[in-house]
Amino acid sequence: MAKAKQNSLSPEDLDHLRAELDAGRPPAVWFTAAAVGVEEGRSAKVLALTEPQEGDFIQVRPTGSRDELSFSPAELTLEKPAPRKRTPPPPPAKAEPAPVEHIYTPEPKPAKPLAPAKPLAPAKPPAPKPAARPEPAARPAARKKGAAAEVTVTLTSTAEGEWTVDLQTGAKRVLKSAPIAASAVAQAAKLLPPEVDEAVEAVLSAARERHLARVEQLRAELAEAQRALDELTG
Repeated sequence: MAKAKQNSLSPEDLDHLRAELDAGRPPAVWFTAAAVGVEEGRSAKVLALTEPQEGDFIQVRPTGSRDELSFSPAELTLEKPAPRKRTPPPPPAKAEPAPVEHIYTPEPKPAKPLAPAKPLAPAKPPAPKPAARPEPAARPAARKKGAAAEVTVTLTSTAEGEWTVDLQTGAKRVLKSAPIAASAVAQAAKLLPPEVDEAVEAVLSAARERHLARVEQLRAELAEAQRALDELTG
């Protein structure tokens, strides 16, 4: 019987995943036969849906792994695969008894008188053995298909306090200069080593001071414009 093909994620499925993420419940998905480097039917948790929704924009973490990978809707499904059935081994075949053969043994003939023994020829020395050839060096084991690739995450800030993130999995660029909220960066930095938290906090503090100075300047300009308007209308 042919194996049923799992349906890929539809636009309605993507809306469902986004609603679950907004509610704080990472939904579960399963990999289809189109997934590259991952076994079909393996489960994963959805971590985020990046924008724009093109190419591999669904970030997941496969079950039993700490890696965060990106896939397209065609490589994932909400349909849980049926458990695989184990086929019992066939019973051992019974051995049939071997047929009994009746062998006819003729009566022995009378022995003939022995001829005088001939002198033996001198034995020839054994031929020298060929030299053994060196064995070729064993080839290194090939890398298994589907091994986890290295992941590189880069956070970049601007003078105005705006942040972007770049994500690269192996040689594949998954995200490039994707905008990210400064509050999210601040929360993530608190979970990292103190040096990272201090560096991020210094950038955020400098951005707050610049924006505060800009607000004070705009307030002063607004007050001056209001005063001039009052004089014109008084």
